[in-house]
Amino acid sequence: MSKIVVEGGWPLEGVLKVQGAKNAALPLMAASILLGEGESLCLENIPYLKDVETMVEILSIIGLSVSLDGNKALISNSGVVNEEVPYELMRRMRGSVLILGPLLSKKGKVVLPMPGGCPIGSRPIDLHLKGFALMGAEISISHGYVEARTNGRLKGAKVYLDFPSVGATENIIMAAALAKGTTVIENAAREPEVNNLIDLLSKMGLDIGRDGDSTIVITGADGLRGASIPVIPDRIAAGTYLIAGVMSRGRVRVEKVNPSHMEALLAKLVESGVDTSYGEDWVEVCYSGRPKAVKLTTLPYPGFPTDLQAQMMALLSIAEGTSVINETIFENRFMHVSELRRMGAMIEIEGGSAIIKGVSSLTGAQVVATDLRAGAALVLAGLSAAGITVVSNAQHVDRGYESFVENLSALGARVRREEG
Repeated sequence: MSKIVVEGGWPLEGVLKVQGAKNAALPLMAASILLGEGESLCLENIPYLKDVETMVEILSIIGLSVSLDGNKALISNSGVVNEEVPYELMRRMRGSVLILGPLLSKKGKVVLPMPGGCPIGSRPIDLHLKGFALMGAEISISHGYVEARTNGRLKGAKVYLDFPSVGATENIIMAAALAKGTTVIENAAREPEVNNLIDLLSKMGLDIGRDGDSTIVITGADGLRGASIPVIPDRIAAGTYLIAGVMSRGRVRVEKVNPSHMEALLAKLVESGVDTSYGEDWVEVCYSGRPKAVKLTTLPYPGFPTDLQAQMMALLSIAEGTSVINETIFENRFMHVSELRRMGAMIEIEGGSAIIKGVSSLTGAQVVATDLRAGAALVLAGLSAAGITVVSNAQHVDRGYESFVENLSALGARVRREEG
């Protein structure tokens, strides 16, 4: 078991270049399944993460050739041969579901175990499957496996998403890429990560674009060529480091970011009294006194991201006054609350809301990371706490943060990793 040990009370100071976004890298990698035989994708700014390693294994089993050189991935298609992936790989991460759409579009058949990932709540893939069915696929689910098949090519269709799911939007886009005719996705996700995928597919020769903010139009192609694109900066990782700077009473500047992707977080930091500044590709925060309480609600982009909810709760636990967080995306994403309470936080749960009465300081404790973002939040809490905090199950953090402990150490944190 991996642990992260944090000695609180050391302000973070310095500049950090932000990694590529995990939530953009995985769909870009999955899009390689759509390549014509002999074609290649070059993806730059790939983050070195456990989830990326898992996707490499999945693509290799499917029949693609994948090589990683630092933060660059070269993926070549010498012939997609498998429509099935072992359960052991699929269960590791939720993002593995992104191979459903491109495999179905490419091979006309796919048989996969239901995907796994962090236990933060029910994340059904019904919207994904609804889109495939509207495009002519026959869907069956049995004994934990989903099978989708089509007689010939998928057919373009009009798909309305009841919820602007990022994964469903990306999966349906990739299913439509080699379909016959035009597919229109309404109430599609607006996240920057989706736009990164749209940009890649356009470079690969697909006729795809947005019609307004929430409608995406795709005209299926007979084949797609190779291309090169950088993964966009990780707005969630950037936000995590900024919150860490505030909680440690320091000054942190993140570079190689897009501040326009982070407007919801920056607005809440400013509202809480944090000294915040930004430029074309950087954001800086400076501790200027105890933060003030705020109210926030997690929403699809451009709303406040659910992936920063736990980190923001850690910050608000030491804010002045009473804060309220309404979680509307995942029903089980308050598992970090009990662990923050062990550190002295005063938090009550009422349905989908957390009421946080800020305390002047937290205390180090033995806590457990229940998922990726909860693990990061607990490390942040440890940075501000008096004494030593030990975060167990820290391997969750490796799924979303590249060199997390090393980056915090470079900024001045007293933090280390222990195994066993």
